Amino acid sequence: MCTVQVEHQNFCRISGLGIQSDDNLQRMMVGSMMRKVKSRTWKKQRHFRLQEDGLTVGYKSSWARKIHSAFSLCDVEAVREGHQSEILLSIADEFPPDRCFTLVFRGRRGNLDLVAETAAEAQAWIHGIRTLLENIENMGESEKLDQWICDWFHKGDKNKDGRMNFKEVRKLLKMMNMDMNEEHALLLFTTADKSQTDSLNNEEFVQFYKMLTEREEVVGLFQEYSSDGEKLSVCDLEDFLREEQLESENSQQRASELIDRYEPSDGAKTLPAMSIDGFLMYLCSSEGSIFNLEHKGIYQDMTLPLCHYFICSSHNTYLLEDQLRGQSSVEGYIQALKRGCRCVEVDCWDGANGEPVVYHGHTLTSKILFKDVVATVGNYAFKVSEHPVILSLENHCGIDQQRVMAMHLSSILGDKLLKAPLNGRTPYDLPSPEELKGKIILKWKKIGGITDNLDAAEEDVSDEDETDKDNFSSEDQNHGNKKSKQSLCAELSDLVVYCKSVHFRSFEHSRIHSKPIEVSSFSEFKARKYLKEAGTEFVRHNARQLTRVYPTGMRTDSSNFCPQEMWNIGCQIVALNVQTAGMEMDLNDGFFRQNGSCGYILKPDFLRKPESNFDPERPQDFEGYHPQRLLIRVISGQQLPKLSKKEGSIVDPLVKVEIYGVPQDQAKQETRHIDNNGFNPIWNETLEFAIHTPDLAIVRFVVEDYDKASRNDFVGQYALPFKSIQPGYRHIHLLSKDGTSIPPSSLFVHIGITEAS
Repeated sequence: MCTVQVEHQNFCRISGLGIQSDDNLQRMMVGSMMRKVKSRTWKKQRHFRLQEDGLTVGYKSSWARKIHSAFSLCDVEAVREGHQSEILLSIADEFPPDRCFTLVFRGRRGNLDLVAETAAEAQAWIHGIRTLLENIENMGESEKLDQWICDWFHKGDKNKDGRMNFKEVRKLLKMMNMDMNEEHALLLFTTADKSQTDSLNNEEFVQFYKMLTEREEVVGLFQEYSSDGEKLSVCDLEDFLREEQLESENSQQRASELIDRYEPSDGAKTLPAMSIDGFLMYLCSSEGSIFNLEHKGIYQDMTLPLCHYFICSSHNTYLLEDQLRGQSSVEGYIQALKRGCRCVEVDCWDGANGEPVVYHGHTLTSKILFKDVVATVGNYAFKVSEHPVILSLENHCGIDQQRVMAMHLSSILGDKLLKAPLNGRTPYDLPSPEELKGKIILKWKKIGGITDNLDAAEEDVSDEDETDKDNFSSEDQNHGNKKSKQSLCAELSDLVVYCKSVHFRSFEHSRIHSKPIEVSSFSEFKARKYLKEAGTEFVRHNARQLTRVYPTGMRTDSSNFCPQEMWNIGCQIVALNVQTAGMEMDLNDGFFRQNGSCGYILKPDFLRKPESNFDPERPQDFEGYHPQRLLIRVISGQQLPKLSKKEGSIVDPLVKVEIYGVPQDQAKQETRHIDNNGFNPIWNETLEFAIHTPDLAIVRFVVEDYDKASRNDFVGQYALPFKSIQPGYRHIHLLSKDGTSIPPSSLFVHIGITEAS
């Protein structure tokens, strides 16, 4: 956490001022009895109440004396009014929509469905939560710090008398993940106790907090560049930007802009100069982040054919859990699309009452209506990115329900669904993401050739799209050496324009006969086999047309394969089980964090050339081989999350740095662990890596809690493309296992990138 000047009169103002002036928030502070709904049969009465910090909602059973569960509003993404979840829809006959609402959480956490006693009570909570979410969204950096300190004061003030004695402070330090020497803690406490009452009030606690969070490593850096040891003049800051951050372009103007943007003192601004507080605020800001700000927006050429882009993709998107008994839900599509996925999957089967259903066939996974999936995709397709969404169909329906599918796709999606080639052109070549903005593209089989006029209403074709959807055995076991026949109806086939699913025979056959608009699918096993046998041929194939790779059917737990090896050969649609957290999804999230998180990443030019000689197994043989050297000095950590709720438990953190890319780039190194300090550990260790193919490399930082007796526990992570790394002194803002932010947890590092000799 960055320590900046905090005025005590602003202390806790964010929660307090808003609550006192808002009737809805006052009502939330009093609390309400509401039903927490998990299913049609599980509806339990709970008492919900907004806590004093204005950011936490606690709830308990009506008979319980103490709160047994709570959630932070910082983790809430949105409030949906009425029957806007599958669970609330299932009890629509029991409770009217004006009493129902749903809290949607960030990451993979499930929704919270609630039913209030009255419509007025529901509206108070809906509007009150939305007000608080807006306040959180609009917080500046200094306000966030105010709130952070306020939260710690409330946690430390056990007897709620508005003051903290030394015993409470000692417990607070343990809560803050810090085992401080008692003598030093008492010195800080005594220094802050200006009133000499053997306790700290609000103002004194702010001073205590400032001393506690002083960043010696940053103060030393500040003084190294300060001419007088007190401030950074424009020239001082310009020197720092040029020499350390390698920002030589318009450095004087840049220094002035940073002072104006981050210096909290009006007096320093008029000089103009930057204080240590302003310097810390800059280093902790997005401009001081390891991630290149220029890559947060769309910076790549989006006018090339679709096959020239990596496309963020989801496998079995409807599943929220495992592949055998897991729940199917439209929430899977909402979550995938919100994460930036541009290719989602729909497994369709004949359902009751003539309505197709979506589920994992021949398993115990639950079923949802195809039309509900289509409506959800239509509603959420372009909320995060305006670039095209590919709807990948795995269709097991008979002719009659295929016609129903075609009707739903056309009527529900309307003009969003691409039904004909752009500008009336013959669809031989793939259009670009730019040309397809706002369009949903159907990927499925097609009757006959691309331009054939069809008189027949239906036709039998080979089941050529390799899938493993029919059961939970592997793809190869499903199909063996025989090709099944499936009847296709013209109405659905006609909706396939640019993504015709075809069986892959060989690279030679593809080179001679395949069209750019044809898509082949590979299980991870088959793709891995081909990349080892003919890596360069695979690269060339992917330069001409789209390839989809999916997890083997043996992954019944919804685990994932590492997508990096597929990106190395230019496979565009690498479909992952988005519902499953882990290293694989960290890489996927980190890779697609660039280019405005639009879901499309332009492949390097050596993966776009049909005659490329690039082989990921031998990058040094490639004519464009330019290796680089990465030096990472892991300096310190700040406010790492506490893993155990036990009062005396404190993490022993270490940092791992992992490189993913071509096989020669795969590497891992780690720092030593620091005993009993998750609050402000100092490592100051340098790790060095050779990067043979910078365009494909991803760097992942992982913080773990060292355990000599068992496996280390995960603390936090952050992944990003090597080409998106900013050199110099940078903060890495850590993410949870779910990929959500865990402020103010961070790492402070120095990055050096040079040409390898």
